[in-house]
Formats: sequence, C-alpha cells, structure tokens
Amino acid sequence: MKVLFIDSVHPILWNRLTKNKFTCVDAASKSADEILLIINEFDGVVIRSKFTFNEPVFEKAKKLKFIARSGSGLENIDLECANRNNVTVFNSPEGNRDALAEHALGMLLGLFNNINRGHSEVLNSLWNREKNRGVELKGKTVSLIGFGVMGNAIAKRLSGFGCKVLAYDKYKSNYSNQFAKEADYRTIFEQTDVLSFHVPLNESSLFMCDENYLAQFKKPIYLINTSRGKIVNTKHLIDAMKMKKVIGCCLDVLEYESASFENLDSNLEKALAFFRTQNNVVLSPHVAGWTTESYYKLSDYLASKILENFTS
Repeated sequence: MKVLFIDSVHPILWNRLTKNKFTCVDAASKSADEILLIINEFDGVVIRSKFTFNEPVFEKAKKLKFIARSGSGLENIDLECANRNNVTVFNSPEGNRDALAEHALGMLLGLFNNINRGHSEVLNSLWNREKNRGVELKGKTVSLIGFGVMGNAIAKRLSGFGCKVLAYDKYKSNYSNQFAKEADYRTIFEQTDVLSFHVPLNESSLFMCDENYLAQFKKPIYLINTSRGKIVNTKHLIDAMKMKKVIGCCLDVLEYESASFENLDSNLEKALAFFRTQNNVVLSPHVAGWTTESYYKLSDYLASKILENFTS
C-alpha cells in the first residue's frame, strides 16, 4: 500500500509501515493544491490538523482506503463522506490521554494554589502568603462533559484527590466505573464545583458552553477546557466571570485558533485584555497532550491500528 504523509509525525509510524512493506511518501512541505494533484495515487494518508478532508477531496482520492489522524480530534474530516466512500478513519487519542490528563490537572492545581501569581510575586521580592492562600481539590465535585478516552484518563487521576467525579456523555449509557459516576445534566448543574470539557467539536458541541448553559449551574464553578476552543463562547465565559458565576478558568484552547491550531486571529485581543487583569485564569497554547512521550505514542498507536486492519 502507498501512504502519503501530509503532516509531520513521529518517525515510528513511517518506520513501522515501511518495515511492513508499505510505501511511504513525504508531502509535509507540499501545499494543499499540490497534494490534490497526487492524492489519487495513494491508498492511505497520514494527517494532523492542517489539511481538511471534505467531499471534493474524497472525489479526487479514488484509491483511498484509510485516513490516519495523529491525535484525537476529527473535525477536519467529513466522517459521513468517508463512510460513503468506504474509507476507514483512524485516530489515536490513546497516545496523548495521559499527557492531557496531567496537563489539565496541573492547570487546575496551579489555579487553586495561585502558583503563577505566587511565582511572579516572589521574583519581584513580594512575599504575600495570605494573599496566595489556596483552596483544596479534595471534597470538590468535578464534572466531566464527555467520557471517552480523555475523560476516563482525567477521572483516573482525580480519583486520588478525594474528589467526587461525575461524568456526562450523550453518546453513552451505563458507563460508571471506579473513577466516575454517570450523571444527568440536572445533577451536573446542581452539584458541580469544577467543570471540565472532553468532547469532540461538531455541530451539537459548537459553542455549547454559552450564557444559557453557564446560567444553569447552581453554584459558582471553575471551568477547564482542553478539548476544542469553539466548545466555549469566550465572550459569554467572560460575562459569567464578571458575574462570579465562573470563579476561575483553565483554558488550553481558545475559539480564536486557526483550523490548524498554529495561529490566533486578532479577535483574541479583547479577551486577552480581560484575562490579563484576572488572577483566576490559567492559559496555555493548546499543548495539553503535547509531550515528548505523547509525540511517540500518537504515531505508535496509529501504526498498530493501520497494521491490524491492512496487513494479512
């Protein structure tokens, strides 16, 4: 089989495929137009986030048997069109679930304990102990929206902190385990102290966290988003923070990211002007799940899935 690598990934994927007689071609430096000229020659493609597989692309990729997405999100692939064209879609959330769970927990603990502020103040010879008194995670109710690979991973980490962990997943039922208890939205709205999103971006989740959603929580909440930026309406989040409905947030993703996640648009500045004035905000540049270890594992899991399905 002939495989086109549209994005750069860890070489373990290339190495494992070539060892099993796949022919691999590097197209990471090619433009989208250049890729479209040759995609009809390939049985499989490897992508991350810069290239979109929509119906016009599928029409050109007549030989295509699989798409391997290094990562978890599949919003750049028209899954219905892939199914109609008998194209198997692989992703590898198992590869970065540990990294993402650790990052999300690190952001939350940093927020609860004023780590960023304390660090900055000590560097400036300020020794404000009372001002930086923290709050404990133990005893808090943490609600996970989405309980797939990522939700399970963070629930497992939280289990050691003495939290009550609730999970809501519209696509599943009977998924309670030793780390989290299945809950409906009524329970989520009534009991949540910390809300964490772990859902794919699609039509139903686009800006699902808006003013109406946030208004339904009975207690002030902390909010974590490590899924996709456009899950949360930033303006509505800021409004909720001003009203003390949201008393702190950890955002690894922002709605202002480009489709490739490599750039931010200028609309970000208004939000940043507010965030800069707050001590209850922790931001990172879409790097939850972005570790040395996950870089390897993302490709290794993909290789296993491809070889399991496309070798005799």
